[in-house]
Amino acid sequence: MRALNAMPKSEQLSLVEKISDLSETMLQKPGGDLGRFQRDGQVFYRLRAEEHRVYFEPTEDKSQLRCHYILHKNTLTDFIFRCKLPINNEQMLEQHKSFWKYLETLSRGS
Repeated sequence: MRALNAMPKSEQLSLVEKISDLSETMLQKPGGDLGRFQRDGQVFYRLRAEEHRVYFEPTEDKSQLRCHYILHKNTLTDFIFRCKLPINNEQMLEQHKSFWKYLETLSRGS
């Protein structure tokens, strides 16, 4: 909720509308802006919504969607979650010297 409340009202409404438009059929056969993956045996969905990525799961009775993260696209946090790394290790990863050396090698290679 903190991430949603920090957005401008127009972005909030757009994001909520996009989530509200999801149907059971879309969740069964994701495609386009909606993806599905498993993490530790749990099914997560990723919805691309303009500048944000929403990670959620349906509740056990499938009557509601439980949002875990609303992340800005192309951020390290989004990358870490997509790559299935533990999200709480992000800061530790950033502080490790080899992480920054690795990023430098990527920029030199292109």
